[in-house]
Amino acid sequence: MVKIDFGGVQEDVITRKEFTVQKAQEVLKDEVVVSLGYGIQGQAQSLNMRDNGVKVIIGQENTGPHKPYWDKAVADGWVPGETLFPMEEAAKRGTIKMFLLTDAGQKDAWPAVKKTLKAGDAIYFSHGFSIVYRDQTGVVPPDDVDVILVAPKGSGTSVRRNFVDGSGINCSFAVHKDASGKAQDRVKAMGIAIGAGYLFPTTFEKEVYSDLTGERGVLMGALAGIMEAQYNTLRERGHSPSEAFNETVEELTQSLIRLVDENGMDWMYCNCSETARIGALRWRNRFRDGTKPLFDSLYDLVATGEETRIVLDKSKAPDYRQKLADELKAMGNSEMWRAGVTVRSLRPEQKKPE
Repeated sequence: MVKIDFGGVQEDVITRKEFTVQKAQEVLKDEVVVSLGYGIQGQAQSLNMRDNGVKVIIGQENTGPHKPYWDKAVADGWVPGETLFPMEEAAKRGTIKMFLLTDAGQKDAWPAVKKTLKAGDAIYFSHGFSIVYRDQTGVVPPDDVDVILVAPKGSGTSVRRNFVDGSGINCSFAVHKDASGKAQDRVKAMGIAIGAGYLFPTTFEKEVYSDLTGERGVLMGALAGIMEAQYNTLRERGHSPSEAFNETVEELTQSLIRLVDENGMDWMYCNCSETARIGALRWRNRFRDGTKPLFDSLYDLVATGEETRIVLDKSKAPDYRQKLADELKAMGNSEMWRAGVTVRSLRPEQKKPE
């Protein structure tokens, strides 16, 4: 590990300079890594590991609603009977089992997966949900297996895209149980092999608390909600859909957030007008103070398990997938996001590199 200063706080992190891909390959050379599930994370992580020279197989059912994922695996070059198997059969073959189903799916599949665990195996998660909320999920691994976590800080789509372009995506990692004596090496090797830009240590508890808070907060829930609120205010005051969308979403995604990514929020402010800077600095405080109680309440609901209880309860309903699809469709069909489709269609075509 190397010690890095994060805003005045020292943290230990792992980069590909001191824990190279070659070292990860050496650690994993005698392992059979199996991805249980070929959803968005399963696809990205296993493709990255395969490209990094790690022996990977896929466990994915081939019937009913699972068949499209099986077909996707075949299209990506996984070979039935060689590197692609039904889930339980694949799990039996693996020494490191990447449990990458949905959180509700992990609860349902756990009894079958648990039967395949052998002394010295590792069970790998990319989210602390099932272990931390084991009273709700029933996921309690045996004492003779390693329990490890690598959690990419982004969607599976970004995990794959960033790997392909060479940048990688930041990941947290944790060891919940080191039964074999080699869990630390295993988890670091797995993190580098799936394409992490750098790895930072956490615990299963801290990972799931921060992740659930972030998703419901700034990353998704709060972002969508505050955009809708501003858009609706502008529309109610007589602004056109195009103007309201551009001032709410397009300028953020196509200009300002890129400046934040490049060199920080203050850098973005410095690249805007004086009027914008003065107003934004003042209103930043009002938004921070107004939303802090919401974030405190959100974190408490995550930590007590109430948010996860809601997730598991909703996912048990036979029509929950349809209900989820309906909610997303309603969002996509709202005036704001329909305006977005039109705005995006009007962007100048980007020149492709020759």
